[in-house]
Amino acid sequence: MEGAVATDVCIVGGGYTGLWTALALKEREPSARVVVLEAETCGAGPSGRNGGFLHGYWASFPALLSLLGRDRALELARAGERVIPGVRALSADVWLREGGMLMVSAAPAQDAAVERAAAAAASVGVPEQAVPLDRDQLATRIRSPVFRRGVFFPDGATVQPARLVRALRRSSVEAGVDLHEHSAATRIRDGEVSTVGGQVQASEIVVAINAAATGWRPVARHVTNFGSYVVLTEPVPQLLEEIGWTGGEAVLDGRMFLHYFRTTADGRVLMGSGSGPIGFRGKVDDRFTSDVATAVRAEHGLRRLLPGLADARIERAWGGPIDVSADHLPFFGTVRGKRVHYGLGYSGHGVGPSWLGGQILASLALGLDDEWTALPLATRSVPSLPPEPLKRLGGGLVRTAIMACEAADEEGRRASLPARVGAALPRLFRMEIGTR
Repeated sequence: MEGAVATDVCIVGGGYTGLWTALALKEREPSARVVVLEAETCGAGPSGRNGGFLHGYWASFPALLSLLGRDRALELARAGERVIPGVRALSADVWLREGGMLMVSAAPAQDAAVERAAAAAASVGVPEQAVPLDRDQLATRIRSPVFRRGVFFPDGATVQPARLVRALRRSSVEAGVDLHEHSAATRIRDGEVSTVGGQVQASEIVVAINAAATGWRPVARHVTNFGSYVVLTEPVPQLLEEIGWTGGEAVLDGRMFLHYFRTTADGRVLMGSGSGPIGFRGKVDDRFTSDVATAVRAEHGLRRLLPGLADARIERAWGGPIDVSADHLPFFGTVRGKRVHYGLGYSGHGVGPSWLGGQILASLALGLDDEWTALPLATRSVPSLPPEPLKRLGGGLVRTAIMACEAADEEGRRASLPARVGAALPRLFRMEIGTR
């Protein structure tokens, strides 16, 4: 952008969070002047190149129970059920497929995660939200010789991520949002956002840049960067028929550094691995986007978990940074003493919760005390990570140790003593770096 602009709300970031916020603002206050600044083009970052898993919080309900308690966990899980209808309401075709989601155990140590998911939902009287599947029942949805058992979450879908971002962009512009792409924010102060070409004077500012905000002082102690990568096969609809994976279910395994996989509309398979590098002081560089090692792990996961796809050729791979909070939940708030609001920390699970984030940030910008600002995502006390360099060093030790333990379990051998000792480090650092 060029020159000076005065507006009611300036949103920094044109990804899912920023665009959902802009739409929510215009829906509630059609006369509000809303400006969105995007450093590149909308969706150039993680919003346009993620795995496309769309769901709320039933898959992570056991963690919610321990973090928030029964009532608050239920409140958030119920709010998350509004995500898919929110996407469904968009007028554009985002290749939404509501096939539900599966969590599978592919090694003995993963059985507990699957069992906890079903038990947690049953414990609060909603067993239909996490349906346990034995090996044979799981095989009716997807067959693999390494799958031991699973749990099915009806609250799950997939989208084409770039199409979703384009739909949000189009809807925002049609609603009257003033969108400026290729307009990176160079400075954010109370009441003003500067770019190379000009300034935006705004009563309210929303910072919605996710992984790029991990070096920003107001939030830096609560979040870190972590790499995630995906590989995509050629179209193999006949192989999907052979393994019975035709229902469109999104799938993830029970690892901490999980594999996540899904089919596409043209019969491809996307396999992701949340096991990439850890950032330092919030720096985002080409380690995240040229991460051959994590791409190799993603392909290895594909071949191990779905050997029926052994002949499927990998056509492309891509990845980038995700913003991981200390407790794996996103957090939203306002910088003390300023009208600058923020939201980040999706921890690799942002396609769906970014809709919730948009509602929360719109309410914060409008000065409302409502159902959205009352959610735990906006009210809980967010734990802190260690300061640098301990954040990166500790996270690296945790990552290496847990990956060694998980690999040993999958290969049917016992982890070495250093790996088992290292796997206990998250408790010492009050952190569990992962993507769930």
